[in-house]
Amino acid sequence: MVNADNKYEVQPMFIEPLFRTNLASAISEEQIEYLKNIKMVGNQVNLISEDLYIFEDPKLESIKKAVQATLDVYASSIMGIKQKLHVTQSWVLRNDPGKGMHGHSHSNSIVYGSFYFADLPKPSAKMIFHRHSGYQQLEFTYDPEKQNLYNTKINVVEPESQELVLFSSRLQHYVEENTSSLPRFSIAFNSFVRGKIGDFRDVSELIL
Repeated sequence: MVNADNKYEVQPMFIEPLFRTNLASAISEEQIEYLKNIKMVGNQVNLISEDLYIFEDPKLESIKKAVQATLDVYASSIMGIKQKLHVTQSWVLRNDPGKGMHGHSHSNSIVYGSFYFADLPKPSAKMIFHRHSGYQQLEFTYDPEKQNLYNTKINVVEPESQELVLFSSRLQHYVEENTSSLPRFSIAFNSFVRGKIGDFRDVSELIL
């Protein structure tokens, strides 16, 4: 029988990584101004670049290379896989004052990235991650004083200027309303692997 006097151990399982690194050295003031003035179109509540493959733009080559180098580290050191992650679609987002981003995850992508290339407004508007992505049969209310890794429903991330954030594309997340008087910019991108996954003899081989 376990009671308050018994010793016990709790081990975390299936932890989700959130990878953060600063890429200030990979971007110039000229690139920042170029990205701020790129053509934007409506995207539900915020704005999105008309070009949805911005890393194909030669003007952004240094950023593309830095992002790829970071994805290489993530694939090798965090995921522990032999394949490389490559950016698929990439775009600019702008959240004007009073605008946020609805809850969503990213289809047809393994790792999602968000690069805050410009100075972030204050407050910066946090990213909110939800534990669950859909309907739950049971919903418990826990004691706020006992909130922990195992029962929390959300995780909150406050990004920093020139920071690149990587996380699993399946994670449900949204962005708080921009309560500052300045726009909030970021580059977003999806990624997928190239090459062979699975096993030939196990008839699970897939060549991408």
